This record gives sequence, structure tokens and C-alpha cells, in this order.
Amino acid sequence: MTIATILAALAVATAPVSTEVSVPGPDGALRGTLTAPEGNARAAVLILPGSGPTDRDGNNPIGVRAAPYRLLAEGLAERGVASVRIDKRGLFGSREAVPNGNAATIADYAADVGAWLPEVRRRTGASCVWLLGHSEGGLVALAAREREGVCGLILATAPGRPLGQVIREQLRANPANAPFLDEALAAIDRLERGERVDEAGVSPVLRPLFNAAVQPLLIDLMSHDPARMIAGYDRPVLILSGGRDVQIGEADARALSSANPGARLVVLPNVNHVLKAVDSDDRAANLATYGNANLPLADGVVSSIADFLAEHPAR
Repeated sequence: MTIATILAALAVATAPVSTEVSVPGPDGALRGTLTAPEGNARAAVLILPGSGPTDRDGNNPIGVRAAPYRLLAEGLAERGVASVRIDKRGLFGSREAVPNGNAATIADYAADVGAWLPEVRRRTGASCVWLLGHSEGGLVALAAREREGVCGLILATAPGRPLGQVIREQLRANPANAPFLDEALAAIDRLERGERVDEAGVSPVLRPLFNAAVQPLLIDLMSHDPARMIAGYDRPVLILSGGRDVQIGEADARALSSANPGARLVVLPNVNHVLKAVDSDDRAANLATYGNANLPLADGVVSSIADFLAEHPAR
């Protein structure tokens, strides 16, 4: 047998194994995918998806097909880390969990985390589970931070300020929004006060952002301050930020870090919001990576997380 054949056989033997898993939800099953290494995992992670109709792989039907969560799960499994990535209540595989996924709140998502934790521990044999929240999922991880069975938090490109502030910054950063900026800012002001916005009176270009169906969730999201939530948290925290993230920038990561100086902050200079490598400030090139699942995750994403977990074994 040649060396190449031996190496190929070892690669097959240690390939990640993926399994469909579920737990009971309010009205039906919550579903996800367990991806685990062969043999015993040295840690277990629950991957919490970002905003909107984002599925367990990190894709959504409005143009994101980069599959960052699937790639992350596979990369972590290669480093001996098991993960479960999930569909949010009311969406995709978890669509039967509630009649209306748009009616969910951060507290609801945190309750679902509580449902998943015992199952992840049972499936992986882990004594506790790390919550890995991407984007809005970071806010869910913070809301669930004190639940029994949580090892600590991994906040990947997560907001460090109330959502209203983040959206204002995103809108101002794109010159194409100038004709509608004042209208959009006024709508955000109303939502922050807990008031609904009349969708019919909003310019057509802004209606996807201020869709009446998602306004209750937006109002709830805007009521949370991530920096306040992380302050004083005494379990291990990794804050991962991308220097080319055009959605949630380094300022948010530093706000989280300032609120919890014990957390580890890692800024990867050429990484964008979907955890892919971008080597310029070209916005079009950055956004093009959102539609490409064939691009691997940027160097440093998996290793930063896996190294952090190795340094903080479950207690």
C-alpha cells in the first residue's frame, strides 16, 4: 500500500459525519444538523443563525448562498469539534415549530437554545455546549448565556450596539441610500420607540426593510443592548470580527470587548460578514462572495475558534 493510499484511507476514516437531529418546539419539531468527527469530540458547539430567513447552512432565499455555517461545521469537525446548526422556529426544517416565524422574539430564540442544549450534550457526550452566534445569532447567544449547560460564547461578526444604531450606520455607508435616508432614519426612530411604521406610506425601495410582518421582531431586536448584556459575564467569550465586514464592523466587536475586558477579541483583517476572504474595499466584490458556496472560509476563522476551544476545555 502506498503512502498516498494510506493517507486517503485515513482521510475517509476521519471525515465528518452529519446527522439530522431534532428537539420538540412549541407546536412542532425544531430541526438541525449534527456534524461530528469520527470518535469522541473534544468540544460541542451550537451554531445560531443570523437575521432574516437564514437557514442552518447560513443561506437565505434573498441571495446568500455562501453556506458559511456548513463550512464552519465541517472545518470544526476536522479539528475534533462537534456542532449542531439549526433552523430557526417557523422556518425551513423548523417551520412546523410555530405558526408564524415572524412573530418570534429574542427571548423565544433563547428558549429554543434551552431546548437544544440537553440534546446536543446527549448526542456528543459533552458536559457543556458553546453557543456560537453569528450576526443576530450573537444576540441570541447573549440572551441565552446563563442557561444551564452553556460553556461560554463565541460571537462571530455580532452586533455590539443596539440594532437601530447598526442599521443607521449601514444605511449611511451606502451612497445609493441618500435619496431615502431621512425617511429610513425616521422609521428607525419610530421602531425604537416601540411604534409600528405604516408600510403603505414607506417608499417602495424601503419596504423590504420595514416589512409590516417583521416589524414586531425589529422592535424587539432594537430593545436589546449587546454590550450591556455581555458586561460582567464570567464564562469564556471569543469575539470574532472581520475587517472587511460591511454589515457589522470592528466597532461592534470593540464595543463588546470594552464591555467585557476578559473576552478574547480576534480581528481578521480580510474577512467579511459571511466569513469569506476579501482583499480590497470593493463593495461589489465583497458582496459577490455571499453567493458562492464554493469559496472556502477565510484563513483564520476555523483555527481561531478551534484554538480558543482547545484552550478552554469544558469544565
